[in-house]
Amino acid sequence: MERQQQRVMVILAHPDDPEFFCGGTVGRWAQEGKEIIYILATHGERGSSDPQMSPERLARIREEEQRAAAHVLGVRKVIFLNYPDGSVTPCLELRRDLTRQIRRWRPDVVITCDPTLRYRASYLNHPDHRAVGDAALDAVFPDARNPLQFPELLQEGLEPHHVRYVYIAGAAEPDTEIDITESFRRKLEALRQHRSQIADPDRLEKRLQEWHLVEGEDGSVRYVERFKRIVLR
Repeated sequence: MERQQQRVMVILAHPDDPEFFCGGTVGRWAQEGKEIIYILATHGERGSSDPQMSPERLARIREEEQRAAAHVLGVRKVIFLNYPDGSVTPCLELRRDLTRQIRRWRPDVVITCDPTLRYRASYLNHPDHRAVGDAALDAVFPDARNPLQFPELLQEGLEPHHVRYVYIAGAAEPDTEIDITESFRRKLEALRQHRSQIADPDRLEKRLQEWHLVEGEDGSVRYVERFKRIVLR
């Protein structure tokens, strides 16, 4: 983060994804004066096993939860693109909508997730995550900087924009650590706002402590979030 003031755009699929993927980093950067904007493809309206819950009601609940979580972390704005939860594809329409947001807000940094990660040992990556990560990278390059791509955006007054850095959260091969020791508690508090999704926040807290903990050779303890960092020329 070379410049003193930067604008950061987080592009992910569902409410609670920003807090899980990068909440500590968001909290730290917001505290440092960075302007943070969330772009979420869906309202997460299918994220429930309750047969009595309607998608419409859950969408309202999850939007409120996400805005509350964003407030905890100091996020300036949360924008929902209203794609159907569970059915997102990296289509041209999504690329255009993400390009529109990048050109409108002109971020220096984009955080998204790894579209190449299909699974880990005990985890299957959600298809919406992969689709949004894929479309987000295409929107950053070449779409946002190419005036001939999506010419209708020029008619909206949205000029091309060059994103300088991409941070890929949950990357299969991370190469960058962000120290979130000072913001870890805010990450946990933000996640606790997602009550419709987290049945046992204390258990989740213990799991996150294990995920993010790094112990130094001198016995020191810190928490980190890991990314693949791309510097665009």
